[in-house]
Amino acid sequence: QVRVLESGGGLVQAGGSLRLSCVASGRIRSIGSVGWYRQVPGKQRELAATIAIGGNTNYAESVKGRFTISRDNAKNTVYLQMNSLKPEDTAVYYCNADITYYSSGGYLARKSDVWGQGTQVTVSS
Repeated sequence: QVRVLESGGGLVQAGGSLRLSCVASGRIRSIGSVGWYRQVPGKQRELAATIAIGGNTNYAESVKGRFTISRDNAKNTVYLQMNSLKPEDTAVYYCNADITYYSSGGYLARKSDVWGQGTQVTVSS
């Protein structure tokens, strides 16, 4: 099957930067749109940024101008560069990907909603 794994989270002071990575693995044929979401306890998961297969990007208003999403299709990896971090950016960050892959029978299959386990980002004031 396929899965995605996030990394790069940690503790940073306000105004600092982090770069998150989302690496997809499995018998991947292609990766479509990928989104970075974030969630704090007691609140709904919210979208931070998305990137389409062609590179078109969208950002939540709260992160626009500070976060940059990018992808390296050769490495099946999507990044989220986070600059000028604020305490309100503290959350668990999740990657979600639309993946076309080869099944165990050799057929093409698609999972449009592959979630990772998340990576914690904590911004101190």
